[in-house]
Amino acid sequence: MTEVGTYVYAITREPHGSPPAELTGVGGAPVRTVEHAGLVAYVSTVPLEEFGEEPLRRSLEDLDWIGHTARAHNHVVEAVAETVPTAPVRLVTVYTSEEQVSELLARRHDDFVAVLSRVVGRREWGVKAYAEQEAAAPSTEEESVGGESPGTAYLKRRQASLHSREDAQRHTVAQAERVHAALAAVAAASLRHRPQDPELSGRAEWMVLNGAYLVDDDRVDEFTAALDALRGQGIDLELTGPWAPYSFTALDLDTAGPEASDAV
Repeated sequence: MTEVGTYVYAITREPHGSPPAELTGVGGAPVRTVEHAGLVAYVSTVPLEEFGEEPLRRSLEDLDWIGHTARAHNHVVEAVAETVPTAPVRLVTVYTSEEQVSELLARRHDDFVAVLSRVVGRREWGVKAYAEQEAAAPSTEEESVGGESPGTAYLKRRQASLHSREDAQRHTVAQAERVHAALAAVAAASLRHRPQDPELSGRAEWMVLNGAYLVDDDRVDEFTAALDALRGQGIDLELTGPWAPYSFTALDLDTAGPEASDAV
């Protein structure tokens, strides 16, 4: 008989008895709940021959596997977050039994309650800012002046071009800082993620801001209006969301060791 584990997607505070109807998770497994101490974990059963510690080491080198698993994971989290304040659990957190999930809910009860209280009535929004890379190359058409050699004139033009590019980049970074500050002033909490490279963003432009903002539901219009007021200033602003509050509910679940396998 295949050994199985319990895959955890998210923690909520209000027991619902059952997850949203016909909700399935990784591997198409049905999602169910584990309730303990006033908290609810959304979980499903997964085979340890695929989700055990050693198999995961191999699977996490397979980008297709990671992408498929991440999409299934996020589907569950977002479905739950539509109905109740939710603390998403990071990707591929697997316990060996429901009893160990119950123990987690008991051991980290106060931490989960604090996190969930922080996100009640709020959702996460993402804002990315892009700018064209300055490609100012030195002109080769100008003649040397003042008795300068062509080589000296070229070096001066090259230096001026580099200074101009650096000035443009500083200006763009300062614009991104102003955008983040303005949006953070409306949000309940904010943070900046590492900018994505073009392979992840799908855009050739330079990403100068990858911000996350936890916004009260009754201030979303104010937030989007603030964003719209910042458009058209030399950088392209992209709004995403609303999302489950991944960026503002991070907890170390202490899942290393024999109790569970955990990977990001």
